[in-house]
Amino acid sequence: MDTALQAPFRPIEFLSRDVEFERRPDGSAILQSRHALKPYERHVPAFLARWAAEVPGRLWLAQRRGPERAWTKVSYGEAKAQVDAVTQALLDRGLGPDRPVMILSGNSIEFGLLTMAAMQARAPLAPVSPAYSLMSRDRAKLKYVFELVKPGLVFVQDGRAYADALAALDLSGVLLVHVDAPPPERQSLPWSELVATRPTAAVARSIAAIGPATVGKYLLTSGSTGMPKAVINTQEMMCANLAMGQMARVRKADDPVPTMLDWLPWNHTMGGNATFQGNLAEGGTTWIDDGKPLPGLFDETLRNLAEISPTYFANVPAGFAMLATAMERDEALARSFFRNLTVLAYGGATLPDDVYARIEALAVKHTGYRIPFVTGWGSTETAPTATTVHWASERVGLIGLPFPGVKLKLVPTGEAGRYELRLKGRIVTPGYYRQPELTARMFDEEGYYKIGDAGRFVDEADPSWGLVFDGRVVEDFKLTSGTFVLVGTLRTTAIAAATPVLQDAVVCGQDREWVGLLGFPNLAACRQLAGDAEGKLAPDALLAHPAVVARLREGLAAMNKAATGSSMRVRRVLMMVEPPSVDGHEITDKGYINQRATLERRKALVDRLYAGGDGVVDIG
Repeated sequence: MDTALQAPFRPIEFLSRDVEFERRPDGSAILQSRHALKPYERHVPAFLARWAAEVPGRLWLAQRRGPERAWTKVSYGEAKAQVDAVTQALLDRGLGPDRPVMILSGNSIEFGLLTMAAMQARAPLAPVSPAYSLMSRDRAKLKYVFELVKPGLVFVQDGRAYADALAALDLSGVLLVHVDAPPPERQSLPWSELVATRPTAAVARSIAAIGPATVGKYLLTSGSTGMPKAVINTQEMMCANLAMGQMARVRKADDPVPTMLDWLPWNHTMGGNATFQGNLAEGGTTWIDDGKPLPGLFDETLRNLAEISPTYFANVPAGFAMLATAMERDEALARSFFRNLTVLAYGGATLPDDVYARIEALAVKHTGYRIPFVTGWGSTETAPTATTVHWASERVGLIGLPFPGVKLKLVPTGEAGRYELRLKGRIVTPGYYRQPELTARMFDEEGYYKIGDAGRFVDEADPSWGLVFDGRVVEDFKLTSGTFVLVGTLRTTAIAAATPVLQDAVVCGQDREWVGLLGFPNLAACRQLAGDAEGKLAPDALLAHPAVVARLREGLAAMNKAATGSSMRVRRVLMMVEPPSVDGHEITDKGYINQRATLERRKALVDRLYAGGDGVVDIG
């Protein structure tokens, strides 16, 4: 493995790291690229029109369907014809700027087509996390979002699956559309009827009326506030961000057709804007992956990768860990995976060094090169990516440098070398839909968006080496000693140190003497460690198994030993059987743990952690 990490990276032409760094008298600084942002499209559907004209037979979207799980495919030419038909159907029914389109379902071919049609009709798209409909018991978030957005159309892939969710909504005057089956006892229009509509000149007129400020999407994000906010995404925001992404890496005429196996949810800014629309902008093919980076669900991803050789592949660290294990056992899978691969990307957390090394060792074995891992940083409010790693780096955990056209303001936090990060540029949202009081708090006195994250330079003497993410300033707290605990940094470090036992964690210790963790376990990994493949052990017994406890203690003890201060040491851990609660606001739309809400909801467990006793693991 050490030999593999000495191999060269696959030759890729990245944008040069040419940045301007201005230090201000008050200690703040401005970091920006010296590269000018290239011209960008007027709107996202223009990409579909371009590729439908240039390569109408090229495959755009594919998804497994039916009992045989065969691929259903749609080319660019077919997609454009269907999108124009659906656009006409929306216009005929009065959909437009004041009557948005709400999507309740997961990723699908029809989801993708409706996204383009809604934009062509200038009807803002509001895709909602399926968890609000399928995992929530009280559906409070779904009802809140419905009242906030006030859609003119609600789309469901399968009306039977979403029947209970639809029953929670007052759909008077709202057009309901289904694909696979109508919801029971409800009037619903079949998707086939929309697709059968004959387009008129009204479609072209509507497309011509799209401007930079035209709202393309209301993307929902809850973060630490509990109830969702509808982030306005204009066409200019999204198209400027797509142009930035294209500038980061030079594509060549003889490159293979961009090919992606995509599982990231399109209701989320990363999945919907960066991957789905990003691959559309490149004229690429998107194979919709119904797998997930979770035990049992990742088998579908592996099945797909045995058939599909991506040029770009993105996943969370847990997904890469499972992929590495599978490829180490299956040579044919590894050969298929690396055949056309140029770039890997991760997000959601820092990629552990051991996972990085295993993937690169496999890459060298099958290609002779290491494959660059890239990542970026931003939010739903930035459409989504504001910074990126646009070079082949051996370091994980970077968030890179600002894209061309983005100004990054760095404000000292009081800790040496650590800055609060703020943003300005065409990718920043004008605000939250129908929530002016929240919009007013978004920006500082200079108009920079206060994202709430912190970062530090790899080398402050040479900013071109980029920034490292350093937690959420709004989550950090002090111990009774006055020591600041950087929650985001400690959380990701602890999860990596205790892999594979910890799937996620909440950091405790505000106004206490030392730091503890409430841990969400990876139960499948714990069963492997305990030799309980058949699942005979109850969750409480599994988490108390000596092998599980030993791995947890060993990993965190090593982390503590390497730590330079008390703020990065964990004294105790309490592993929790109950998963994060959607209704309790413990998990955000992005799948991240809401630190504040979880600590409030599980206060009794925090008290138990500090009292010690059964189930509490002392790390020392």
